[in-house]
Amino acid sequence: MATIDTANTVDPALLTAMNGANGKTKNSTQDAQDRFMTLLVTQMKNQNPLNPMDNAQVTSQMAQLSTVTGIEKLNASMVTMNSNYVASQSLQAANMIGHGVITPGSNIALQDGKSVYALDLPQAADKASLVIKDQTGAVVRTIALGALPAGLNNMTWDGKNDAGTTLPNGSYQYEVAASAGSKKLDVTALCFGVVNSVTAGTQGVKLTVSGVGQVGMNDVRQIY
Repeated sequence: MATIDTANTVDPALLTAMNGANGKTKNSTQDAQDRFMTLLVTQMKNQNPLNPMDNAQVTSQMAQLSTVTGIEKLNASMVTMNSNYVASQSLQAANMIGHGVITPGSNIALQDGKSVYALDLPQAADKASLVIKDQTGAVVRTIALGALPAGLNNMTWDGKNDAGTTLPNGSYQYEVAASAGSKKLDVTALCFGVVNSVTAGTQGVKLTVSGVGQVGMNDVRQIY
């Protein structure tokens, strides 16, 4: 009697079972398990009695299915967790609309002789200086800040130029230099803006901040 060697022969019925109804592949975990069991039963039915399936091979196949199933369940759980996280973050971000925030940026918004900005220093500075420029790039004010501590330093500018004249309202830019002894410090420039809106997308929750643009929640250093 002729026997069927499943190592070299593919049963058409098996292909149909593997591909699902109407030849369309299904991706659910349950369908993957069903197809595996159909394959396993079909292999066992058609195995060569003189060369039966190795138990180690069956165990290995079942372990692989278990691994794939576990990964699919983990991916589904991660998608759900991410959706819940984004929803929670969006709710928190919505409460920030109308509030002022400190975020990375070198803008200084001057309003009626008042402005707020901040500097983040990796270590204490012996001396620091600030140069403020208008929208044309012309220097309007140079300020010696003296020594500054490490970390976040909230700063203000009275809106006056080097001649003592109050400048008009608008957006200005600043550059900062700081050092500790002979070491030049890498200072992070921070600016102040008001949160106007919140957007949730594939890249997470973004805040639209006046004078800055869109920033991530993780970029917010301080909330007013």
